[in-house]
Amino acid sequence: MTVLPFSATTPVSIGEVGLKARDADKLAAFYSAVVGLEILERDGGTIRLGAGGRPLLTIEEDRQARPDDPREAGLFHTAFLLPDRASLARWVRFAAARGVALEGASDHLVSEAVYLSDPEGNGIEIYADRDRDEWQWDGDHIAMTTLPLDHRALLSVLGDNDAGWRGAPEGTVVGHIHLRVGDPRAAEAWWNETLGLKTMARRSEAAVFLASGGYHHHVGANAWRSAGAGTRDPGRAGLAWVKLIDTAADGEKVLHDPWGTEVRVATA
Repeated sequence: MTVLPFSATTPVSIGEVGLKARDADKLAAFYSAVVGLEILERDGGTIRLGAGGRPLLTIEEDRQARPDDPREAGLFHTAFLLPDRASLARWVRFAAARGVALEGASDHLVSEAVYLSDPEGNGIEIYADRDRDEWQWDGDHIAMTTLPLDHRALLSVLGDNDAGWRGAPEGTVVGHIHLRVGDPRAAEAWWNETLGLKTMARRSEAAVFLASGGYHHHVGANAWRSAGAGTRDPGRAGLAWVKLIDTAADGEKVLHDPWGTEVRVATA
């Protein structure tokens, strides 16, 4: 049996993310070649990808969709959590050799992460968690910040004869989803009250991080570029839906946050 990361073992966790794409084949090729996901299923203009047979991303084609607008509510990034630090180091070495364009690389105390975007502008985080006994707490809130990633220290975990990156390994999951919202306080209240996620950290009034079961965050919500945004335009490409796994759910249901983001809730 696959040993899943802590983020996927909590009462509520992220199961899968759905993207609306103007060109599904192009996006699927990117997530396969660059992120290392395997194509699990094709059905017309819908392509499902995952790792180790576990579905993580569904791409649904709509060639009439307008490009996403980062000033609107929607997806900030999908965060793919690798099962260990060595896997992240392998991906970083692979990305450097392939000339993959990165947009950031950070040490968040609880995790180490790199950032990029897909060809349609959807944000991606690829990260590995630090051991939970290294996390720092202030009461019920967790200490997270953004420091430069120490690439040398990260790559030092690999030996000279390491086999290298061979695609997203078994045990890779969507560790968290980060959303663009119009008002982080309203987002916080919705996730607290509707799905029982606890507030784990805030970054001034512009961002909030929420989780289940003591994880550092399953959901991030920020208004860094989208302050005051209203309901998301359904005619745009980008985030189509996010699927949560809730061990206490009584059947499946579909919810919508204050900006119209579709949240699908399924049983474990």
